[in-house]
Amino acid sequence: MVGRVEHYLADRLRKGPLHLTLIDPDKTPGEAAAAVARGAAEQGSDAVLLGGSTGISTEKMGATARAIKGACRLPVIIFPEGPVSLTREADAVLFMSLLNSRNLDLVIRLHAKSAPTIRALGLEPIPLGYIVVAPGMRVGEVGAADVVPRERPEIAAGYALAAELLGMRLVYLEAGSGAPSPVPAPMVHAVRDVLSIPLIVGGGIRSGPDARALLGAGAQILVTGTVTEEEGLGAGFKGILEEVRKARGDG
Repeated sequence: MVGRVEHYLADRLRKGPLHLTLIDPDKTPGEAAAAVARGAAEQGSDAVLLGGSTGISTEKMGATARAIKGACRLPVIIFPEGPVSLTREADAVLFMSLLNSRNLDLVIRLHAKSAPTIRALGLEPIPLGYIVVAPGMRVGEVGAADVVPRERPEIAAGYALAAELLGMRLVYLEAGSGAPSPVPAPMVHAVRDVLSIPLIVGGGIRSGPDARALLGAGAQILVTGTVTEEEGLGAGFKGILEEVRKARGDG
């Protein structure tokens, strides 16, 4: 069943592409996270993803989610590292399977363990197929991913189509936090070409030109996190948001 946050995203997608601001509560906790979220909302970001580091405590996730919700009206969606990153203070959680992982815990086993907790907390699950693309960075290492080579878009397209046929409602192409460059535009185009569900792209997006290339290739939701950690809500972030607004006719 589609929940409130997923409806919100779907409604906004009808007008054009979206932007999600990824905040790591380990690096940017509490009120610092709230300030980033407030500024991102003012510039037109559509939701906050909360997660990133391994080993984030439930308490830190909860406190950061609560601070963000007190600072702005954007939905707060957990980008989970595992069961300990779940908190009832958030609005939803990406119920995501790392499709190209060699570790079955990250494909399905942790989901089986987490599902009762998600239901008990009243979190809205958003089913998502997560695909790690080279270089993969830390998520590729921790996720034991057979990363998709950048010159093999057909592999990513196969994973993405499998996710849709399995009933997942979003696909996420991830180059890895801090990647030197984003997912290649030809790969984004190949994946978009086979999908009828929304496509998220994240990792290595640091500038307006990066965003423009990905949006032009068919990305529907862009996720940025490292750019705000490195520069704050500066020129890079503003350039990315400007391209998203242009693509949906707002700028």
